[in-house]
Amino acid sequence: MTTATTTPRAAPSVAAGGDLAGTGTLIRFILRRDRVRLPVWIAALLFGTVATANSFQTLYANVADRQAAAQTMNSPAGLAMTGPSHYLQDYNFGSMMSHQMLGFMGIMVGLMSVLLVVRHSRAEEETGRAELIRATVVGRHAHMTAALVVVAAANVVLALLIALGLGGLGVEGITWDGSLLYGAAHAMMGLVFAGVAAVTVQITEHSRGAAGLGLAAVGIAYVLRASGDVGNEAASWLSPIGWAQRTWAYVDNRWWPLLLGVALAAVLVAVGFQLSTRRDVGAGLRQTRPGKAAASDRLTHPLGLALRLHRGLLIGFGVAMVLLGASYGSILGDAESMLGNIDVLNDAIADIGGVSVAESFASMIMVIMAILASVYVVMASLRARSEETAGRAEPLLATPLSRVRWLGSHLTVVLAGSVLMVLLAGLGFGISGASSMGDGSFLPKLLGASLAYVPALWVCAGVAVALFGLLPRLAALAWIVPIYGFIVGYLGQILQFPEWLNNVSPFGHIPQLPADELRLTPLVILTVLAAALIAAGMAGFRERGVNDA
Repeated sequence: MTTATTTPRAAPSVAAGGDLAGTGTLIRFILRRDRVRLPVWIAALLFGTVATANSFQTLYANVADRQAAAQTMNSPAGLAMTGPSHYLQDYNFGSMMSHQMLGFMGIMVGLMSVLLVVRHSRAEEETGRAELIRATVVGRHAHMTAALVVVAAANVVLALLIALGLGGLGVEGITWDGSLLYGAAHAMMGLVFAGVAAVTVQITEHSRGAAGLGLAAVGIAYVLRASGDVGNEAASWLSPIGWAQRTWAYVDNRWWPLLLGVALAAVLVAVGFQLSTRRDVGAGLRQTRPGKAAASDRLTHPLGLALRLHRGLLIGFGVAMVLLGASYGSILGDAESMLGNIDVLNDAIADIGGVSVAESFASMIMVIMAILASVYVVMASLRARSEETAGRAEPLLATPLSRVRWLGSHLTVVLAGSVLMVLLAGLGFGISGASSMGDGSFLPKLLGASLAYVPALWVCAGVAVALFGLLPRLAALAWIVPIYGFIVGYLGQILQFPEWLNNVSPFGHIPQLPADELRLTPLVILTVLAAALIAAGMAGFRERGVNDA
């Protein structure tokens, strides 16, 4: 008797592609997942750059205006917020772009690069999808390589579009060769911070921790750049943002500082790949501290657990808001001299009103800080959606814990956190502003002005909760509110957008204290609207299934 044996058809060997097997497929998968996210990032950064270049022609219409701006920027506070003084020697529209925008854009491309790399590497491991995919014909380094390739491509595309957009404007001083270098500087900064993220995702097993470490590196790079521009030149050479600014785009057009960034990015990526071989899938190099045998009483309640989950974001954003307020407050005493020769800004400030230029300028800045605080509100509001999609909400809701209490605990932290964010911004703004003005009365004024924006922030939270409860798949659309608010609240004041565009934003209905008079009616209406949106979201979540699309 013979026994017939059948040898199963062998699957393609991972060894055929080595550690990078399946990278091409994962690149196509990432592009499919981010078919909306990537274009939005690139379009937003491109629009902000081109719109700023256009606005400079209106803000600084003649040589006298530009020279006056250069003189007011040539102070420690002005240089720390913008860039090195070398750009001020010939302050044309091109040098103004590099001086005022490269540092800010470095933060933005860093934010984009870090979040995208973490999203397609550490977040995949945290949710278990990476392990599932690695069980197929996918190499060890395929996930990270695919993420880095896509992010690098996004930065290169952004750089080319910025170069084409600026070079095609035909603005005096914004030359084609300077525009190519200006765009390339963006790509260099993006590559460096993508490399930073390639390292941070190896350290911690949580995507939020990896993103936090990466964004902290972006912040440190900006601080080093600011320190160097104020006086300690060596500090700027420790920052990729400092390297980008020292290309002197539109002035001397030096390309070689970009090589420093490319070399650092290559080293960071190599380190990231090497570190990835020293850990298991889903684990981090930093060992998780063993928890207590029993949870504290605080963690046994939904509100205590929600506060623990939101703690990192609260602390990080809180510190950032204090520093942001303090940085703006430091130039409040120079507001009148800084704005004296800028007709468009003077017109915008005149529309606000106020007893003094400092009060009106403070009112304009308060809008910007409130909109930045709304970024925290949306991020925190969408944490409930993250908990749901990650599968951590369902075990909790399988207990006697009701859906309303679970979502309400997250919402309580968000609403209280929004108050804390604007208070911290107002505190930093008020203390620093009062010091620069030599007038202690500015502290209570600016604290009160910051609290006026709380109802607008609650509307942002209401929109996010309503989308989460009723249309969870579209919850990310909550970002439209702060983005639109920034466009009409910041650029709209300068470019004189029609009033009805401002009225669409919740921030457009807030009285612009301390220059304006306090009006309670719009604050009450916005609070009622926020309550209605929250109630709708709560009702929708109570009726739909967990993890419903």
